[in-house]
Amino acid sequence: MSIEVISDRASVLLKTLVERHIRDGQPVGSRTLMEESGLPVSAATIRNVMSDLEDRGFLVSPHTSAGRIPTAAGYRLFVDSLLQVQPLTADAVSALRTELNPDKTSSELVQSASNILANITAQAGLVTVPKQEANQLRQVEFLPLSGNRVLVILVVNEREVQNRIIHTERPFSEEQLREAAAMVNQRFAGQALNRVQDGLLREMHDARAQIDAYLRDSLDLASKALGQEDNEEYVVAGESKLIGNATAEEVVKLRELFDAFEQKKDLLHLLDRCSSAEGVQVFIGEEAGYEVFGDYSVVTAPYSDGVQTLGVLGVIGPTRMAYERVIPIVDVTAKMLSQALAK
Repeated sequence: MSIEVISDRASVLLKTLVERHIRDGQPVGSRTLMEESGLPVSAATIRNVMSDLEDRGFLVSPHTSAGRIPTAAGYRLFVDSLLQVQPLTADAVSALRTELNPDKTSSELVQSASNILANITAQAGLVTVPKQEANQLRQVEFLPLSGNRVLVILVVNEREVQNRIIHTERPFSEEQLREAAAMVNQRFAGQALNRVQDGLLREMHDARAQIDAYLRDSLDLASKALGQEDNEEYVVAGESKLIGNATAEEVVKLRELFDAFEQKKDLLHLLDRCSSAEGVQVFIGEEAGYEVFGDYSVVTAPYSDGVQTLGVLGVIGPTRMAYERVIPIVDVTAKMLSQALAK
């Protein structure tokens, strides 16, 4: 939507109204606009302009107030044409560098990115977990523990080490575990984890028709070790910040949003759409395509490892969020997370 859709005077008044509504969440009246806009016009002129903007769908008048608030279309015009993005503060950049340390594992980086987005924006920060096909097995080691327990040491991608404990049907000696690890590394090193799991299942099926029970047990061991991949699909932080900044009416609607976080379906569909886009995407209200987001905005950007897109990060908050701060934070966080994962 272009700024030429409305006059310069209407643009100034709409921008002033949106910024005031973002600050305090209340309907904005003509007297306030006259004082804050700096335009040399009368209150009557401002009322006429506001009435025209309301007729065109950019503003709405709540029943309990003479003032007006922006609609989703009003916010869209503001974001696309009137917004002045603020550069990140030195403190914010420093915090991002500290949290998105390349020495962290990918799972630690995802959690850190979610937390820092929530802390800087005072909204909910969200980061999808890197797609499983992006995780490649480098090496696996098995070490015996007491009872029928085995410590699994997985080296994933270039430097991430994951430790897991699994329970087996029978005890394995250290030598047997070493041979089982060598078998897995020889056959599957360098492959995506999900393909390794599929390959193990196929070989287990074939092994059942053979006499070699040890091979079957070894494959079963490896399948258990690699089949416990975390099914978490995204990490959310900052739900309490949404509650702390919400009006009484918004708190009621937040329950539905938190339910959507739990159900995942709608949110995952939205994030999947964002993963194929370039740069920052802003969904305002019903633009997200789901009723539960009707009073909220979602600002997202994809992140990568320098070769392929791994996931999406973003911020979810009320439509009256501070877009001038949130958009650059999401953009820079995505770039810095990508740099960390590429090292």
